[in-house]
Amino acid sequence: MNGLRARILESLDMPLSRDVRAAAALLADRHGGSAVLFYGSVLRTGDMDGVLDFYVLTPGESDSVDRMLWPHVSFAELPVGGDRTIRAKVATMPLDVFAEAAAGDLIDTTIWTRFVQPSALAWVDEWATRRSVENSICAAATTAASFAAMLGEEQGSARDYWAALFRQTYTLELRVEKPGRERQILDNNPGWFDDLLPLAWDAAGIAYDRHGDSLIPRLDPDRCSKLYERWVVRQKTGKWLNAARLVKAGFTFEGATRYALWKIERHTGIRVRLTPWRERHPVLAAPGVLLQLWRQQTAVK
Repeated sequence: MNGLRARILESLDMPLSRDVRAAAALLADRHGGSAVLFYGSVLRTGDMDGVLDFYVLTPGESDSVDRMLWPHVSFAELPVGGDRTIRAKVATMPLDVFAEAAAGDLIDTTIWTRFVQPSALAWVDEWATRRSVENSICAAATTAASFAAMLGEEQGSARDYWAALFRQTYTLELRVEKPGRERQILDNNPGWFDDLLPLAWDAAGIAYDRHGDSLIPRLDPDRCSKLYERWVVRQKTGKWLNAARLVKAGFTFEGATRYALWKIERHTGIRVRLTPWRERHPVLAAPGVLLQLWRQQTAVK
């Protein structure tokens, strides 16, 4: 585990801008967080005009809803100094549920597929919490790498195994990904994924042979069978669970209207007015907003 942990810490401790850390501290205060993880496209590109992605991990005991229909999602506009504002999509979930999900103890695949990708620890309250987050991210890597060994071909490059994993996990969610999306994720961080797979296999106790860039995992039949059984459960339940979470998000996504209108203006240049009614009823307001957008686009043409 030492080699894997060292590689994970390089990511968690990467340098972050003052604005990102200020935004993370504001989110921790607002949501009662113990730790805040920063991840996603802005972590990679540094484009602070985009929407930043944060996970706020909270302390305390989780209830039955927390254990199934997490995370709680919101949109925030955060003043970080002067006239600067950071826009953020914020997912909030209990720290203990995050740990179980990362370890693959829950049927969902979301956490370990997301956090096997690079993330940074932008804010944390104390050493014990930090250690818990480190352990969870390491667990996400070993969980993902174990399933990759089972889902991939008999041999291939590290990226071949990660591609097989991501390609399969996309089929468990109600989302439309362009063909080759998994390769785009890998091409964005090639060194990370090349390094991570053998380290994660070592930590997971999966033996493998190496011939140049080609890896050959040696999964014993019993372990392979158990991984397959766990995968079948996720295949049968993944879309239903994802659908339930999407329904929940449709009614509980705080700031959903502000987020949608900002995205519309950013991508089309058309500003749609935010009204109190639209703010309170994002689902009911959506058809009217789309009609207004269509009319304005038609008028421009």
